[in-house]
Order: sequence, then structure tokens, then C-alpha cells
Amino acid sequence: MKEIKITGENCNQRIDKFVRKFLNEAPLSFIYKLFRKKDIKINGHWVKENYILQNNDVLRIYVTDEQLSEFNKPKKIEDIKATFQIVYEDKNILIVNKPKGLLIHGDESEKRITLSNMVLSYLYKKGEYIPDGEGFVPSPCHRLDRNTSGLVIYAKNVESSQILMDLFKTHENIKKSYLALLKGKTDEKGTIEAPLIKDSDTGFVKVGSVDRGAKRAITKYKLLTCNYSYSLVEADLITGRTHQLRVHFSYIGHPIVGDQKYGDFSLNKIFDEKFNYHYQFLHAYKVQFIDVSGILSYLSNKTYVANLFPKDEEILKSLGLEATK
Repeated sequence: MKEIKITGENCNQRIDKFVRKFLNEAPLSFIYKLFRKKDIKINGHWVKENYILQNNDVLRIYVTDEQLSEFNKPKKIEDIKATFQIVYEDKNILIVNKPKGLLIHGDESEKRITLSNMVLSYLYKKGEYIPDGEGFVPSPCHRLDRNTSGLVIYAKNVESSQILMDLFKTHENIKKSYLALLKGKTDEKGTIEAPLIKDSDTGFVKVGSVDRGAKRAITKYKLLTCNYSYSLVEADLITGRTHQLRVHFSYIGHPIVGDQKYGDFSLNKIFDEKFNYHYQFLHAYKVQFIDVSGILSYLSNKTYVANLFPKDEEILKSLGLEATK
């Protein structure tokens, strides 16, 4: 049996998430079997997996010494060179500028060289993260596609994570803006309101109808600069659906340059050959905090900007487009 005293660092999170991080090598089936068998207790009482940990709770996990040794292993922190740029950092959050082509989390194609591993390596060197299996693991509070560059916000503690996750869930008190290079000349400004639905088998997102399961999706944009062939726009996510900007701009006939899934494949080939560019030209360049509560209240009315990476700047210059905002 393992007994853990819950501190302020670990409270206010679901117990199953904490146990999954503590028994980080255990299969999910094993962890949820512990809950079903009532082998996980708080203050001597069995709880369900959605119980929210409170400060000073006493958590007991009834496993053998052999199981504890097998499933509780400190995360190995490798010395991974950081390719991100730091936009802002304090004791609660870290805002970074992620380059294109870098995964936030690992997948089957790449497990080691990821943004999250780079961030953990960076914080470990600073002494701000100890991989003991019990403390909070700094984590991103929103998603960004592998081939999209720009701002990613990491929380350094549980309370900051919960505040930021709530902000991104409602989108009422946080505003994310993107720079996108589109095919053709767009209107000076516009609003795209088209519900989106994702095919769980293919991962492909398309415009659909709400009565058939599509979710409300709204994008606003304004034209920054253009020529006859391309438009550089600033796009604001009113909602935050998967691949929203990529699908919406394709839907109105102005796909994002370089988009390998929803774009113009013949145009993508030209950019690949001319610029060796095989990413979507999409950059999460600005985040605005409006009204933030709790320990992050100091972020209210603050704005943070991530500059385009040199490759994108060079392409815009070559096309005669300036990234003025």
C-alpha cells in the first residue's frame, strides 16, 4: 500500500488523473480496475474516479510492493535542445513560440523530440520541475497542430492549469489571433460561420449540419495585405474546433497555403519546389487575456505576441507581402 498526503500543489484535480501520473507505467485498465475494486481510498473512504482532490487529503493506493516498483517510475528527463522561443514566463506559466514541424506531444512517429519534452527539460534544468511521480507535470493548456507555428501556453501548477483550461474552453475571456497566408484575394474582412464535424476514423474535418452532429464554429478575419494571388489575413477564433481555420478558409475558396489536408495541392507543390516549404502557412501570433481570475488575475488585459519565424518572413518578402498587423 502507498500513502500520499495531498498538498496544495496537487489538489483540485481529478483523482484518476493524479493516479495515472503517479503509476505512470501502469496500463489504464489496471488503474481503473483499482477503482472498481475499491483499492483507492481518500481519508479511509472509497471514492470514484472523478473525485476532486482536496488539500490535506490522505490518498491510499492498495498495490503490492512489486506493482509499485513496476508501475511508479520517475520520468526520465533527457537533455533536449530547445527550438522554441520564450515569449513570456513567470512562476505560474510559460508562453513559448513553437516552430512548425514540432509535435506538442509524442505520437507513433516521434516520442522524444517534442515541445513538451523540451519544456520539461528546460524547467528541470532551472530546478522548477522534479520528476518524482507525485508533483504536477507542467503541461500545455491548448492544442496547436504539428505544422502550425506560434504561441503555446504551459501551466506550471494545477491552479494555473485549471484557470487556463477554463479560459480556452469558453473563449469568452481569452482571444487567440492567427496570421494565415491564403490563396487568392479575400474580402477586406469577413465572418465565417459554418458548423464542423470530425470523422473519427480518418481525422478529416468537414462542414456539416448541426442536426447531424456538427458543432458551431465561427471565424472572423481581416485582410492585412494582398496581391492578385495571395492574401495575408489576421484570423480570430470565436470558437476553437479542430482544424477550424484550415477547414473554414478552404470552405470559402481561399485555402491556407501549404495545407496538405485541406489546401490546393497544385499550389502546395509550387511552394514546396520554390521554397522547400511543406507546412501550412498558419501562425498563432497573438493571445489577449481579457478578464482572468484567481492566481492569474494579473494577466487580465495583457497581450503577448510571437513573431513569425525567419522562413515565413522570407516567403512573404519574396511575394511582396509585408506582415504588418
